[in-house]
Amino acid sequence: MIERIIEKQINDGLGSGKVVIIYGPRQVGKTTLVKQLIAKSTSGGKYFNCDEPDIRALFSDQTSTAMRAAIGEHNLIVLDEAQRVRNIGLALKLLIDTYPELRIMATGSSAFELADRITEPLTGRNLVCQLFPLSEQELMVTCDPVEMRRTLESRILYGTYPDIVLAEGNLSKGKRIKRIASDYLFKDILNLEQIKKSSSLEKLLQALALQIGSEVSMNELATLVGLDKVTVARYIEVLEKAFIIFRLPPFSRNLRKELAKLNKIYFFDLGIRNSLINNFNPLAVRADAGVMWENYVIAERMKFNVNSERMVNSYFWRTYDQQEIDLVEDGGGVISGFEIKSKSKKYQPPAAFLQAYPGSEVKLITPDNYGDYVGARKGGDK
Repeated sequence: MIERIIEKQINDGLGSGKVVIIYGPRQVGKTTLVKQLIAKSTSGGKYFNCDEPDIRALFSDQTSTAMRAAIGEHNLIVLDEAQRVRNIGLALKLLIDTYPELRIMATGSSAFELADRITEPLTGRNLVCQLFPLSEQELMVTCDPVEMRRTLESRILYGTYPDIVLAEGNLSKGKRIKRIASDYLFKDILNLEQIKKSSSLEKLLQALALQIGSEVSMNELATLVGLDKVTVARYIEVLEKAFIIFRLPPFSRNLRKELAKLNKIYFFDLGIRNSLINNFNPLAVRADAGVMWENYVIAERMKFNVNSERMVNSYFWRTYDQQEIDLVEDGGGVISGFEIKSKSKKYQPPAAFLQAYPGSEVKLITPDNYGDYVGARKGGDK
């Protein structure tokens, strides 16, 4: 069993009298996590799978008394895939207001659906936690450093969904990540906002998969996939809220030459990305090996920041004369840059960046030292 880092955040939230909302894509381990938390509870708890119609009916437009009867004597409950319950925000508010002794966890595969339904009723009464595919920080607890380095390429190619990490052999990993992408994630995305044009969405996902590490133009994407710009922007927002991709905006404050318009888009899990383009070839024969490494490190750094509750904003930096830094973090009055390379080499940070942002520093991340920056180094992190 691989312990998930957000477990402490969840327990702290439950102890503060708030409804704990756990977001994450399907198959990322939400159900396993909440069931483990119930099993660890000295008083036990009750699990409700809201994908089941009869379970949804227990909490849809019901009185607090009726819901308490369904819960029974349990004081710890889980509503899994809670976005499926009609008026879920009001139901949770009624429960926590009427029975403050209740400890409630609600999970959702889409922030797009669940957040809209709980934000107003539960203002100030909820704690949001995000569960990602397994992070380097979590894996290093059960793997020694030699094994972590040996299996690094596998994680870059096939991703770190729990079922993939535990699978034996590349053929099995490839089949499983394709199934996760097609049977779970893709179908879920299509259901969000009743997206009808599945072929257009698939083209958009493939286009994004091929453009990781590059600035993305909505106009160019719209032309490429045959949709209007507004629809493309909406689809990308849905993909973000479904935890498939994330945007990295440009960092721009002081220089006229700094780019300040187009975002970069990365995938939280490269297995999903490689499944979309049907390419699991070894890194040694891939033209996109460098940008995959860049995506992997940035995604792991994002996981590390969220899991560690580090209050930073993340960007990339580039000027019109092609000076660039792959990742810039701004938080606590400190600006830090990270250049990500797949091979160790001498690196000179852009002088324009250091001059524009006095006191900032830029560090080089390679396969030899990346663990220092993603929480996968015993003894401390940077």
